[in-house]
Parts: sequence; structure tokens; C-alpha cells
Amino acid sequence: MAIPTSPKERNLNAAAVVPAAGRGERLGPGAPKALRELGGVPILVHAVRALARSRAVGLVVVAAPPDGVAEVAALLADHGLPGKDVRVVAGGPTRQDSVRLGLAAVPEDVPVVLVHDAARPLVPVEVVDAVVAAVRAGAEAVVPAVPLADTVKRVEPHSDGTPEPVLDTPERSSLRAVQTPQGFRREVLAAVHRRAVTEESAGALPPVTDDAGLVERFGGHVVVVPGHEEAFKVTRPLDLVLAEAVLARRRATDGF
Repeated sequence: MAIPTSPKERNLNAAAVVPAAGRGERLGPGAPKALRELGGVPILVHAVRALARSRAVGLVVVAAPPDGVAEVAALLADHGLPGKDVRVVAGGPTRQDSVRLGLAAVPEDVPVVLVHDAARPLVPVEVVDAVVAAVRAGAEAVVPAVPLADTVKRVEPHSDGTPEPVLDTPERSSLRAVQTPQGFRREVLAAVHRRAVTEESAGALPPVTDDAGLVERFGGHVVVVPGHEEAFKVTRPLDLVLAEAVLARRRATDGF
């Protein structure tokens, strides 16, 4: 899908990168998680539509499995996103690789870049808008998050299935469950990914599970905006059941 090249043509405040090259095996055997259907529509399509509902997002780049770029491009074209530019690129073996490859497809003059999990198909547009607004207001990196409902225990992990000793109980009021889309000043996101490649090559990068973690790792400042309970990640079969229920309610009440 072609992307206009002049800033005036694009009129972009923000672009979004959607890493979707993983298989999501915890959801069970079958198609890659992003291509599983929710309400008769692939989860990935829901996720891209959720981003496209924001007026600030003019471009969405999907990092697909390298052997599935044509399939994903055709899928998104079939479902249509009027007024939005969508590009599909080959992702990498890890989420971090896919984000980096997706970012390379975003024009350098786009000031705000979002990174969104393909497995979060139901994020409300107000969350997307809040993340973009916080970056435009000066934040380097922004994550939507919700308070924890459960008490959390820090444990000594055991891989053999034996009981795990509790080390302590963190104060729940200071903890948040982080969601996506996460938002970044484009130059900040590009810089931390360049440093990550260097440190990975040297074997000096500890595991990080999101892009905000990279910003933190390299001394950047991350802020939190309110997330939403419906922006949950579809990871296991029960999540898919819950997502179907949320989608059915939206369709019944909002014509979603």
C-alpha cells in the first residue's frame, strides 16, 4: 500500500507500528494469534482499526511474519481503512526486531510514534488519543496503564513446579498494569533501538518486554496515562471469550 511522501500530503501527527510477526502459541494451535478471528474479523484488523479511529494517527505500519507479508497486506486491504495509510513490512524473530523494522518504514518527519500490540484489539480511541496528546505535550515516552485489582507477591521462581517461596508483597497502590499503545517521540524510540542492537551484539542487554522498558534501560523518562479495562491482551483462550463478549456488547449498544 503506497504512502504519500510529502508532509503536506500525509498531514500526520502520529504513526503507529504494530508488531504482528509472532505466533502466540499460548492461545492454542492454529493460525498466528493476530490472524485468529474475533467476531468474524481477524484480531489484527480490529487492532489496526482501533488505532485508525484516532484522527491523530495517519499511518499504521504492520510488521508481519516474513513469509506472510502478502497475506497480511491482502487481508488489511480487503477490510479497508478509508482515509488511512497502511503499510505491511516483514517483521523479525523477536518483538523488538519487528518494532525496529516497522519504525524504519515510518517517515522521519513524523514526530510521534505509537507501538501497539496486535493482540490488544479493543483499545478505546480515547486511550490512543491520550497517549498521543501526552507525547505532543513534551513527554519522551508514555504508557497507558491501569491499577492492579489483585495483591501481588514477589517470589523466587522455580522452573520445576515446586512451591515458590514468597520474598515480599509490594505495595499495590504504587503498581500499574501496563497496556498499549505506548507512545514515543520518534527520535527517542529510534535512539533506544539503535542502542539495543549494539548492546545485544555485545551480549549486554537484559530482557525487556516493552519499548518503554528500553527507554527506562537507557535513562529516559516514562510517564503513565490512564488505560482502560477493555484494552486487555488476548493471550489465552479465556481472553478470546472475554473479547467476544466485549465486542458483542459494543455492537449491541454502539453499532461498533
